[in-house]
Amino acid sequence: MNSFATYVKLEPESLEAILNLHERYANGIDGGKRASLKFVDFSGIDLSGRNLTDAELTGCAFENAKLIKTIFERAVLFACDFRKADLRGACMARADMRGANLRGADLSHADLTQSDFREGEVAVADKKNGMLVIKHRMRPGDAEGTLFVGATLDGSQFNGAQAKGANFQDCSMKGTKLTGAILKDCNLAGADLQDADLTGARLEGAHFEDAILTRVALGYSKIDPNLSKGALGDPSESAKIRAIQLENMANDHQTWWESNGEAGQHAKFDDEDLRPMNAIFKGMRLTALSAVKCNGVGVRFLSTQLQGANFSGADLRGACFAGADLRGANFTRARLKKADFRNAKLSPLRISAEKTKATDFTGAELRYANFDQADIRQALFYDVDMLGASFRGAQASGAKRGKSPIAEATTATTGMPAAVQAQANAA
Repeated sequence: MNSFATYVKLEPESLEAILNLHERYANGIDGGKRASLKFVDFSGIDLSGRNLTDAELTGCAFENAKLIKTIFERAVLFACDFRKADLRGACMARADMRGANLRGADLSHADLTQSDFREGEVAVADKKNGMLVIKHRMRPGDAEGTLFVGATLDGSQFNGAQAKGANFQDCSMKGTKLTGAILKDCNLAGADLQDADLTGARLEGAHFEDAILTRVALGYSKIDPNLSKGALGDPSESAKIRAIQLENMANDHQTWWESNGEAGQHAKFDDEDLRPMNAIFKGMRLTALSAVKCNGVGVRFLSTQLQGANFSGADLRGACFAGADLRGANFTRARLKKADFRNAKLSPLRISAEKTKATDFTGAELRYANFDQADIRQALFYDVDMLGASFRGAQASGAKRGKSPIAEATTATTGMPAAVQAQANAA
């Protein structure tokens, strides 16, 4: 544990009463009371699924605690000890984690959006005078050997953090501040580091294979090219110039569709880099668009009309299709890691009175994709990698899923609807 003067150990009945009152407070129910539990010993406890939003937990010890899907949103976790804690799927968004110790903890698929993990002033016992005198010293956040696989750290503050040997594989780290962080021997393979700041970070032995490194600030820090094969850098200058033409093509396509082919022209974005266009597709009518093998990493198709669109083989990692109409779309063999399909329409497209076309994800990579509240009725999910994907509240009747190349996909998929789960079990 941390070297604080005193830890408080609460009786189970007292703790349960405090937690129940806090959950009433967090849920806006009358009679609730915010929990203030400074320097409490929670070591080895099971608080999985509890709601500790906005709780005051300064200096608490959670060593070896079971905290699966526990909600710590906006909580004060200043100088807390989470060593070897199980925090899989926990929500720590916007939490104050300055000076916290996450060494050896498992935060796989956790949400640390805009959390603050910077250096904090920590109270420690004076060794000469025992527990009678308390001194203060600055301590950086410690995440050495921590497992963050698939976690979301967008906009988080990790400046100066000690994270040697941590595993950030497949993490979303858009805009994360990592200036001066110790990232030696870290695994950042497949991580989305768009707009991240790595200025002055120690990157010796750090792996960036297949990572997204668009607009990353490095300063004097260097990424080993031998450890970054397949990484995606900034769009080329020609792609930026080409974006103007592609925008005109998108407008012509919309005219073509709205005029029933009498004006404009059907657009083909096959093999194009769409990243410089980013959010211009929002709300557009791009039905039957062809974008085979395009690079749409991080592109926003928010509420876009894309019925029957062809994205086969496209790289759409981190793309946003929230609220989009994608009925009958083709996503076969597409890369859709961390893609956002919340509230999207992915049911079949009616072509005639007798014929429909199902939305097809055959062979797609759907790791950590979000299908919450989406309509995926009769969609095809054959041979997909959907480890950590979320389907909470999705309409899924008739959706089909075949064997996945990832053996853990069935059990690790979050909130998988029963209709799809039954297909997976049958396979």
